[in-house]
Amino acid sequence: MPRNDPQKLRPNQRVKILLRARNLKMARSAHAYVRGSTEKFYEWLEKGGTNVPVGPSVWICGDCHLGNLGPLADSDGYINVQIRDLDQTVIGNPAHDLIRLGLSLASAARGSDLPGVTTARMLEELVNGYKQAIRKKFDGGREKDLRPERIRSILKRAVRRRWRHLAEERIEDVKPSIPLGKRFWALTSGERSGLNKLFQNDDVRGFIASLKSSRDRDQIEVLDAAYWVKGCSSLGRPRYAVLIGVGEGKKTPHNMCLIDLKESVRARAPRAGHSKMPRDNAERVVTGERGRFRRTLENG
Repeated sequence: MPRNDPQKLRPNQRVKILLRARNLKMARSAHAYVRGSTEKFYEWLEKGGTNVPVGPSVWICGDCHLGNLGPLADSDGYINVQIRDLDQTVIGNPAHDLIRLGLSLASAARGSDLPGVTTARMLEELVNGYKQAIRKKFDGGREKDLRPERIRSILKRAVRRRWRHLAEERIEDVKPSIPLGKRFWALTSGERSGLNKLFQNDDVRGFIASLKSSRDRDQIEVLDAAYWVKGCSSLGRPRYAVLIGVGEGKKTPHNMCLIDLKESVRARAPRAGHSKMPRDNAERVVTGERGRFRRTLENG
């Protein structure tokens, strides 16, 4: 660690520290390396000479590994395990997601010293689960009845999670501020000004209000913000945690939310030929999420 306090570094001075942190994360295990090497993954596929099955051109995750899966809730409060990171989303070959997830599962199994037969069974279940997920009916049974016990346990914990739990985990307390330290670094005046300007945008304010079931005209206030040292392959790219207050009066977990802002970059995942996608990377991510959500509804 350099002698300079990382909380006081300028943006162009942070990169060296962040890249070192990413390399250390990736060096911990084969699974961590797979998680942080999206670009290498597609290089391996291209140079490996393997005939990858070609599926229909649809919106895919592009970086479908274990670390990018987890509980998500829809607008009705229904919670399921879904893809939670779409930085690499493109209109592409769904086989790429299956291979990426299979490699992630296999490397995790290897890092846990599980026998080869267990790895083979995991990959078999991955394919079986994919086949089930694209059917509109789950062989006459309800989806939740087919969930493994481990998934049921994860979803039960997710249902019980509240904002104060996130606050305790991410910002140490529920006071309207983000304590600086290992996870959160101080912003420059330019970064803080830019974030304040962003949250004055009408579309952004409407989105924040919808998160808290509030009205668009309610007061939206940036209570605090910090540079967020988070992720693996994304370390080194701008990422911010912004604490937002909605409405007037004393700020409590009921009228605050923590927003995660991350720079969007060009996707490394191969895109289907002649596919039409937004040129702007942020718009591509949002469009890909909407496409994935529509498929979820269509497939029950």
